[in-house]
Amino acid sequence: MSEPRLVEVRRNVLRQNDVLARELRERFRAAGVYTVSLVSSPGSGKTAFLEKTLSRMGQRHRVAALVGDLATENDAARLRRSLAPVAQITTGTVCHLDASMVRGALEGWRLDELDFLFIENVGNLVCPSSYDLGEELRLVLLSVTEGEDKPLKYPTIFHTADVAVITKIDLAAAVEFDWDAALANIQAVRPQMPVLRVSAKTGEGMDEWQGFLEARAPVSSAPSGGAVKP
Repeated sequence: MSEPRLVEVRRNVLRQNDVLARELRERFRAAGVYTVSLVSSPGSGKTAFLEKTLSRMGQRHRVAALVGDLATENDAARLRRSLAPVAQITTGTVCHLDASMVRGALEGWRLDELDFLFIENVGNLVCPSSYDLGEELRLVLLSVTEGEDKPLKYPTIFHTADVAVITKIDLAAAVEFDWDAALANIQAVRPQMPVLRVSAKTGEGMDEWQGFLEARAPVSSAPSGGAVKP
């Protein structure tokens, strides 16, 4: 297949994804669900952060999650410990989620029984940047163990994300993480980008994260527990 043909195929795929993503976004908004996606490289602490988020927010709101991985349901099993409804999306050889996968995973779900839906993407900072999932808020996570130059190496995902979350901050001193350099790199790529600092292990920063999210998506306080699936 020639290079121009490859480019055209990719454009068509992204165009079709954008159409489905718009439909999903309209569906989420009509149901009153605030949808948040999470993108990071493998090992950033994304699943631990989401598990803590589901456990905390589930005390006041109706929450659920979709989680993508190439293989296994390990992350879904971890997230179910929060007692929130969770569905696994196994992508096989595909290195990202797309709108059609999200739509398929939500088949039969009663979205009007949710306040927040979280979508954990496959661990990858490249491919997910091109695929809209219909979310209202996209987080890009960076752990202190990965180094301060991730935004410079992977600028596209920082351009397409709304918020940067620096994770594993309890390890910052041990790995000699340079906060000034990290923040400067984020702002160099995406000026004015909000940056949050959290530790899923100690809970530091989780109050600020929850408050940030609730301020952007004010919804009724109602504990989780209702069935999302019919």
